[in-house]
Amino acid sequence: MSFLPQRCARQLLREPFQRRSLPLFLTPAFSPSPAQCFSTTSPMKSRVGGAPISVPPEVTLSLVDLPKTLVRARGKDVPKLAAHIKGPKGEMTLELPSFLTVNYDATTLKTTLSVLDPEVPSQRAMWGTTRALLQNHITGVSEGHICVLSLVGVGYRATIEDTATTVSPSYPGQKFVSLKVGFSHPIELGIPEGVQASTPQPTRILLESIDKRAVTQFAAEIREWRRPEPYKGKGIFVNGETIKLKAKKIK
Repeated sequence: MSFLPQRCARQLLREPFQRRSLPLFLTPAFSPSPAQCFSTTSPMKSRVGGAPISVPPEVTLSLVDLPKTLVRARGKDVPKLAAHIKGPKGEMTLELPSFLTVNYDATTLKTTLSVLDPEVPSQRAMWGTTRALLQNHITGVSEGHICVLSLVGVGYRATIEDTATTVSPSYPGQKFVSLKVGFSHPIELGIPEGVQASTPQPTRILLESIDKRAVTQFAAEIREWRRPEPYKGKGIFVNGETIKLKAKKIK
């Protein structure tokens, strides 16, 4: 009885293929129809990368050629163009991948980005990333980026100092953020170049810059000294950050 299915299969293979002679349960296996895919929809384009960018009238966007590099890494994309953005607060430059094209319409003040092949995963990923970076640069030179840090805790306060005793300045005229957040030693952090810091209140730190990456990175470095804890709600909060308090551990 155990060899009956194999014998039946061999006999069916020897005989000419006829659907009417096959049992119903073997018809799908011997059907000559092509294999069907799980999805028949076409690959979707990047919604972020394809969205147009509005350029304010006071911002100037231009494309500049980059110098050719002599050493090129294998498998690494070498950018050939860069977007130069200039506005009332400053100017910035963004290197563009070689497979990406920027189309700027001066009449409508709209900028769109396109790639050579949207079906390539690496190009589709960099499509949206480059579009977001370009949007941040345009917003930075026109309006600027800010981060507000709130110090919550008894005795927590911050000041902006011209000199520091624990760190040395990395560029002329550098200022320092001095924190008092419960440590016995002074905490002094050098303000990066291009970032302006102020303390409108002893428990508030206001960071401003045209570079969003620089201002958020410096805010994260300040927050690391006293991250918000969930039992008393103390710590350094960034841009309205909230935390859910936990119940106290009672033995």
